[in-house]
Parts: sequence; structure tokens; C-alpha cells
Amino acid sequence: MDATLPLVLTSGLASGINAYLVVLLTGLLGRLGGFAGVPDALERTDVLIAAGALYAIEFVTDKIPYVDSLWDGIHTIIRPAIGATLGALLAGDASSLDQAFYAATGGLSALASHTVKTGFRMAVNTSPEPVTNVTTSVAEDIGVASVIALAVQWPWVALGVALLLFAIGATVVIVLATRIRRFLARRRFPGSRPHTADELPPRSTAPPH
Repeated sequence: MDATLPLVLTSGLASGINAYLVVLLTGLLGRLGGFAGVPDALERTDVLIAAGALYAIEFVTDKIPYVDSLWDGIHTIIRPAIGATLGALLAGDASSLDQAFYAATGGLSALASHTVKTGFRMAVNTSPEPVTNVTTSVAEDIGVASVIALAVQWPWVALGVALLLFAIGATVVIVLATRIRRFLARRRFPGSRPHTADELPPRSTAPPH
């Protein structure tokens, strides 16, 4: 069975989380591991150096509260674009129509996982301590590295794992929707927070003059 579709979907879903790590690992697996199916463009030295440098920047920024959400906002276009590029490259010598299909598949899957990651990070940033951000970022990197390493050998298994992780993430974001709205409210009105019923000023009962 053709492994192109699971490879495209897996790389797309992973790119929505950390696109630079996907490019770096895929290129290294092809260049050093000798895995077939890795596009030659990803094995180039300049591509690996650029991907490594950008991943190093993301490795730091992705663990700083609020800075991680700003970084996610900047990458709303970049991650899907990388996912689409990977899809087109993985299509190889396929027809133009097939390349367009795989590019769209890679881009849309990257956008979907990016949206889930962005929402989850907003919820995490309602917590004042940085430990949660660091733990979440490390877990995301491990997840991305695992599915990419799995994809080059067992693409359909990797796709199943990636879809499961995506479903779990989407469910958590839905459950934490209240915390996400709280984060957006803080961004809109810095320093403010919603009043509870006990904090509302008492209504005046004095008769009108």
C-alpha cells in the first residue's frame, strides 16, 4: 500500500506542533539513517543548518510563558506552509494534481494541529508558573520526534499515533475552553480579570430623589 498519504498526514500534524524539528529530523533520518522516501531537498546541508538554528530558537521561546503564544501567533502561516511544502516534496514524481492534493493535505493537517497547540498554550498561560510551559513544550518535542522516527519505518502506525495525540489534544482544548477565554480577556485588557459575584459592588437601595 502506498505510504505517501500517511507520511504526508503525519508530517503535517507534527509540523503544526514544531515544523522546524520535523524538517530537521526528517532530513537527518534520510541523510544519516539512509531511509528511503526522504526528499533529497531535506537532506541538504544548508536546509539542515537552517532548520537546526530555527529549532534552537523555538526550543527556548516555546518554554517562556506568553512568549510561546506570541511565537505561535507568528507561526500561524509558517507551520501550515511548511506542512504543505513537505507534502509536495513527499509526493515526489507524482502528477501535478497529486502534488497539489498532498500539499493541501499537509498544509491543512498542520493548520489543524497548530490550532490545537495554540489553544492549549493559551490555557497553560493562565497559570502563573513556568513549569507547566516547560513540561508541555518538552512533551510536544518528544511526541513530534517519536512520530517522525516511527513514520519513516511504519507510516500507518505513525499516523494512528499522530491522530490519537491530535484527538486527545483537541479534547483537552475543548475542556479548557473557559481558561482559553480567560487568556484572551487578559490579552485584550491587560491586568484585568473577570469579577465574581462576590466582588461586584452592592446595588444601591436608596430611593430616587
